[in-house]
Amino acid sequence: MYGLKLPTDPRWADLASISIEDLLTDHAYCEQKAASNGISIIQNFPELDDLVDEVMPLVTEEWGHFKMVVDHLKKRNLKLGKKRKDVYVNELRKFTIKGGSRESLLLETLLTSALIEARSCERFKVLSQNLQDEELRSFYKNLMVSEAGHYKMFLDLAIRYIGKEKTMKRWEEFLEAEAEIMKQMELRGDRIH
Repeated sequence: MYGLKLPTDPRWADLASISIEDLLTDHAYCEQKAASNGISIIQNFPELDDLVDEVMPLVTEEWGHFKMVVDHLKKRNLKLGKKRKDVYVNELRKFTIKGGSRESLLLETLLTSALIEARSCERFKVLSQNLQDEELRSFYKNLMVSEAGHYKMFLDLAIRYIGKEKTMKRWEEFLEAEAEIMKQMELRGDRIH
């Protein structure tokens, strides 16, 4: 569905269930960053009417997800911890082409966003199938559906503005790079990525 080359190690869900407070904290900040990313995309490409129209609701939705995750923390008498570095996203951004044309910047931005959403969606699926907490399983199943729509939206926008051939060629390169990043990353249950 997502084209990811390397699925999440099934042991990740077991590790995640051990540190729910840390996982939910990390997840909350991922949602916050997703909302901020949407705002940044709109600020950087305001002349692209379709893009602005499609990304605006995403910003609202991602901020709503942030609140939902914080509510799950509170319900369990857990605290929203401090924001931590997202090693996955930082490594993925190292792969992006810097400089170049405005079109190149748009493509890199949209594909990076699509890939982050795809991996999040895949991780939410793993959580929805493996967590012992029924409420959290249901929560992650619902988020999985939402994130799949986000991933597809970013990929579709890239195809619309850049063209299918160029987009899919670069998408394949992103997928290969992301698989290498995943192979190198430490398996930790306290992070969404």
